[in-house]
Order: sequence, then structure tokens, then C-alpha cells
Amino acid sequence: MVIKKYLVKNMNEGLTRIRYELGKDAIIISQRKVRKPGLKGLFSKKVIEVTAAVENSPNQEKNNFNEDKSHYDRDEEFKNSLESIKKMMQGEMSVSSETVKVKEIEKPETLTSKIFEHNSNREKEVNKVNIEEEDKKVEDSNIEAIHKEVSELKNLFNRVIEGTSYQENSNDYLKEKLKKLEIDEEFQAEIMKIVKENCNESKDETEVLRDVFEKDILVSRQGLSGRVVLVGPTGVGKTTTIAKLAGRLALVEKKKVGLITVDTYRIGAVEQLKTYAEIMNIPFEVVITMKEMEEAIENMKDCEVVLIDTTGRSSKNAMQISELRAFVQKAHPDHVNMVISATTKNSDIKSILKGYAELQYDNIIITKLDETSVYGSLYNIAKISNRPVNFITIGQNVPDDIKVPTKEEIASFILGEEILC
Repeated sequence: MVIKKYLVKNMNEGLTRIRYELGKDAIIISQRKVRKPGLKGLFSKKVIEVTAAVENSPNQEKNNFNEDKSHYDRDEEFKNSLESIKKMMQGEMSVSSETVKVKEIEKPETLTSKIFEHNSNREKEVNKVNIEEEDKKVEDSNIEAIHKEVSELKNLFNRVIEGTSYQENSNDYLKEKLKKLEIDEEFQAEIMKIVKENCNESKDETEVLRDVFEKDILVSRQGLSGRVVLVGPTGVGKTTTIAKLAGRLALVEKKKVGLITVDTYRIGAVEQLKTYAEIMNIPFEVVITMKEMEEAIENMKDCEVVLIDTTGRSSKNAMQISELRAFVQKAHPDHVNMVISATTKNSDIKSILKGYAELQYDNIIITKLDETSVYGSLYNIAKISNRPVNFITIGQNVPDDIKVPTKEEIASFILGEEILC
């Protein structure tokens, strides 16, 4: 018995060398990951040590001449077969039989074993044809089987010979993961490039993704002061959010707070905010005209923070946005906070943020995190707006369900490590 050890980068290389040196009857005894000998091996990646063996046939000496001749014929036939397969993969040769699709891509070790088995079967088939070609013609079923085999080899070689199976599978997996996280397609290619460049033995894919999210998302730790206006489309929860902020400032931070609303269009909005103001015992004003805005601001000049609620407007309606801008400018705000829901579709986020850019918002408040289980929109909103996230709301309770997030918390939400019920 002949026993040999091989140091190889992967099993594909190992099987190829074993087949070439020991023949198709060789068997693998063991495989393990080791470092190359010497000082250089300490600083290099581990390689695979494969131990293989092959039995010496008792009649080997007797059949040497015949085997040498047949071995040469087989080598020539196998080389010709490989050349044919490569030409078929490049579109230079066509197979007349129906193409058989590979339903699943197996692991690299399985692919290699299958190629080994296919090549062995192909050699047997070719030898059989050579031996029997003078006695009878090859049956149609055998030809069809060969064509089917070549078609399968074409798909397998396309991944294994070119050495792209690992990278392609990794890229496909990462792209699918970003899609499930609902990261906008506009940012996927850039994120995948960063992950590919920074992913290594000490830092896995998830850790690199976390770094990307934490780097790209801005968070404001600055407290509210002066005149603060909340703007945003209808249905994002501006009125409830302004009540939460008022409660946080008045009841927790013990600041003197005033409330002003311009939202007289929505039924019940005024009564809702008025009720909150009475419960918290803070001044409240309703504004309809520009003159009333000046008067309301003057009446609350002693307040440390004046929160101003506005009417929800469509970002696509330029006239409504211009009307809202006039009220905002009249208030001479210190801060304009853009309120947007985490449930907003990716296709709408860009148009909403672009439409409200005319109001020159300087912070973002993201609401309704409790109404979704996928938080990729947090990244999309922060990335597109390029503004810091000031607050997030996580429920309906006033004033408890509002918080100042950290980058780490937002990254955990996006990665699906934390879900709000």
C-alpha cells in the first residue's frame, strides 16, 4: 500500500493531486487543518493536511505495459473531454440534448466528490465505447446519458474550476440578508463592498455590518430648548410625539413648557393636545393665522421650551409645503424636527425627506418602532437625510414611550437583535 500526505489550500486541490499521483482507486484516510512547518507557518493561515492511500495490485507488474498504454489513452481522452467541456462553457460548442439544471448547489466538498465520480464514470463509458466500437454501435440511451453528464459537469465546473463558489455564495447570502433587513437597494452595493474589504478571521460579517450602521447613523444628544417645531406628513404621530416631549420636559426634566398647535385641519387634534396640556398643567395656544402665531409666541416668552405642532402635509404638494414654511418661519424656531414613521416604505422615504427639505429641518424623530419588526428603514432615513436622530418612539404611552437612542441601539434594531413587541 502506498500512503502519501498532501498540504493543500482546499479539498478541490487535494483531490486533484491525489487523483493525479495515486490514481482513481486512491482513498482518503484522514484530513485535518494544520499550519505549515517553519517560522513562516506561524503567521500564515492554516492549510489542510490530507492523507491518502492506494493498494498495490498483485498483477500490477504483469499488466504494466497494458496499463501504461491504456493510461495514455485515458489521459488523452480525459484532456479532450475537459477541452470540450471548457468550450461548451464558453459557448463554442453546443449539446444537442436537453440541458439538465442543477436544482441545488452543494457544498464545495460535495461538488468535488461529485466531479470525481462523474469523471470516473465518464472514463469508464469512453473506454467501453473504444473497446466495443468495432463490435456494435453505442446505444442511444448511453449517448443521452453522456450528454446529460456533460451538462451537469458544465454547471459544476463553472463554479469549482473558476474558484468562485465561495465568493458568489457569500455575496448572494449578504445581498439576501440586506434585503431581509429592508436596506434600500441604493446602499446595498456600497455596504457589500465594505463588508468584503473588512471581513476577516478576527471580525465576522455581522460585526462589520454593525460598524457600517454605527458609522453612517448620526445621533443627537443635544437636549431641547427654545422654540421647537415638529413637521412631517400625515399619520406619522406628530401630535402624540409632541405630547410625549412635553411630558418628558415638564414632568421629568422640570422645565417650563408651552404648547402651540397649527393643526386645525384634523378633527380632534386640537382637543387631544389641549387635554394633554391640561393634565400636565402647561400653557396651550391654537394658531390659525400668521398674526396669531406672533401673539402665541409672545404669550409664551417666559417658557424655556415652546413646542409647536404643525399640520401634516403631503411632500408632493408644493403649495401646502410653502404654506407650512410660512408658519414655521413666523415662529423663528431654534430647531425644526422632521417626524417620520419607521413603517414608511423605502420607496416613499426619499420623496418625503426631499419634499420637506424646504423647511430646513435639523433633526429627525423616528416614530412607530413598535408597529414594525424590521428596522432597516432607520438606516435608510438616517442615510438619506444625513441628519442626526434626536428621538425614537416605541409605543403609545405618554410620556414614557419616547427615548434618545444610541448608535449601538439603532444598529441592534437594524440587525434584528432587538425587536419591540
